Amino acid sequence: MPENQHQEPFEEQLSAVLHETGGGFDTDRSALITGGRSRGRRALTRRRAGVLGGVAGVALVGMGGAMLLPQGNSDGPDVSAAAGASTSQPSASATAPAPDPVSGDTILGQLKELLPEGQFSQEDARGSADEPGPYAYLVHDDGRGAAAISVGFDRVEPGSAQVRQLTRCPDETFTPYDYCSSTRRSDGSLLRLFKGYEYPDKRVDTKYWSADLVTTKGQHVSVGEWNAPAQKGAPVSRAEPPLSAEQLKEVVTAEVWRRVVDAIPETPKPTEGAPTADVPPAVSGKDIDETLVGLLPEGLDVVKKGDPDDGFTYVVVDDGRGESLVQVNVQYGMDDVAGQLYANGETLPDGTRVAVQQGNGDDRVAGVLMWTADTLRPGKDGFRVVISAFNNGAAHAEPSRGTPALTVDQLREMALSPKWDELR
Repeated sequence: MPENQHQEPFEEQLSAVLHETGGGFDTDRSALITGGRSRGRRALTRRRAGVLGGVAGVALVGMGGAMLLPQGNSDGPDVSAAAGASTSQPSASATAPAPDPVSGDTILGQLKELLPEGQFSQEDARGSADEPGPYAYLVHDDGRGAAAISVGFDRVEPGSAQVRQLTRCPDETFTPYDYCSSTRRSDGSLLRLFKGYEYPDKRVDTKYWSADLVTTKGQHVSVGEWNAPAQKGAPVSRAEPPLSAEQLKEVVTAEVWRRVVDAIPETPKPTEGAPTADVPPAVSGKDIDETLVGLLPEGLDVVKKGDPDDGFTYVVVDDGRGESLVQVNVQYGMDDVAGQLYANGETLPDGTRVAVQQGNGDDRVAGVLMWTADTLRPGKDGFRVVISAFNNGAAHAEPSRGTPALTVDQLREMALSPKWDELR
């Protein structure tokens, strides 16, 4: 099986958690395609990880799991959590007959039929009945350079947060791109077209363009293409990926793909009374945003506010000496890793654990600083508040000032504020 591939997700819980660190995890292409590749979701997971580079020792939770950021630099692209195995899938009517499986060869053949004329190589595919899910991948050469193209499928819950993540345009503070549109089609389905880059810091010239379609029934189809014969690790072979936005739209909206999604086996519903996973509650991003802004010291102008996600938000502030990104993660369920997170920190008289860090904010951008105050309140709920400030105004951007706009002492005071306890 080919190996140069992202894993998407939105994603298996463990892999999602690891990928959300933005670290250098190289996964196989089939795993990526299974969940459908989503740059918007990449932005989300990057934000939730609360890290822009290789700052070691900061662990944050995503999708209900604990993450320990790897030391050293991050060579892998921002990867989102895959919508595949960890996603609860809506089940079809118990009386409806199961659709016939669709083979990997059939999916691969249908993809070829939808592409312009050219030569095909490095073909790989998996059918609807195969684990972890259907996908197809090939390298297409229309005479102007070889390009990797993939299609992946999964089933998502209509109207869920996952659908919004898959179909909304990412926040350019974390994910730069050249073009993105998100529209609702006449049949009610949502379509996102995206033109961006394999790496958000653009350290190589590999471009990544994609199209994501989510129907009203929760059928998710994702098509991705690169301007190189592999998603990473291969020299750029052409100026742009081969398919235009309109061609991507035609491929992703092809009716044949909906049958593939319908043929994916349903995930059995848990029987009544069966034990369920104890998933920590999420803290409202809107509440986090209001609390963060209210705790900012005087003299800071908020020049940009992010779109809050559960457990996370950010602002960009300026004190007249340059923009500074300030982000906060609020999480439950972190008491079991307190020994790892706060081994070199302090314990306050009331039992609150505190750790502060000052280090590089992005291993790939010289001079970026990240200062962090990390706190864990006493109690079995493992309530954690982490606030970080950077000396740039966007992920992977050049430094806009010498140091972050907030001192470590100010970050510590903000993270320890009793205002956060009101969100518990």
